[in-house]
Amino acid sequence: MRIVCADSAAAVLDEKFAPVTLVASVAVLVEPPYREAHIRLSEPIWLAVDDSFDVIVEEAQLCQALLETVTADVVHLDTSLGGVPVDELSPVELSNMRLSSRARVNLLKILPKLRRTAGEIRRKHEIETLAMGKESVAVRIAELTAGSEAVLYACTEAVEEKTPLLLGLPIKCTHRISNDAVCLHSLMPAEHDVRGYATDKNGVLQKVTLTEMPNPTARGFRTIKITPNP
Repeated sequence: MRIVCADSAAAVLDEKFAPVTLVASVAVLVEPPYREAHIRLSEPIWLAVDDSFDVIVEEAQLCQALLETVTADVVHLDTSLGGVPVDELSPVELSNMRLSSRARVNLLKILPKLRRTAGEIRRKHEIETLAMGKESVAVRIAELTAGSEAVLYACTEAVEEKTPLLLGLPIKCTHRISNDAVCLHSLMPAEHDVRGYATDKNGVLQKVTLTEMPNPTARGFRTIKITPNP
């Protein structure tokens, strides 16, 4: 099964290690053996975390854009609603799901746009868009891939602004630098071979020093301090 999915990941943190700005969104094509992305479409978003719920619509549209160049059997969205087809989800069904009040209100706001995009994908590509959320390994791969791309975007920002940045990584992962790429490897059980990566085409990794550490205020999350080299 070939899966197209998208996720947004990694946030610039403030001095108290609180997330401030979401950095990157990525749509990926994942196919057997489901360990990493085979094709990706990424973009920097630099979106305030408080306003980031609408990013789900942008992720769906990013999947739609990727489907213009690849074929897939299904689309997975990073919305944990039991895997229901998004274009068939009604406001009544959504209201009856076990969600927090904030999540329900925000999802109801973006549901028309999500349904429209999912419907367009079904009509043009004859595949379903499912609200799988973190139950999908493909979404996890998209999350790690988005995090890897975010490291490079944040490195570029740190170099251009000549100031250190603190970047929060996705949950339970660690970074490694390999040749001209940054890789995020999952630390979750049964995901030892799952990773995301991004290629450093502009040589920005040579211009910074990366120091990884645990986030002292959020157990299970790690951070990278990005310091421009003199």
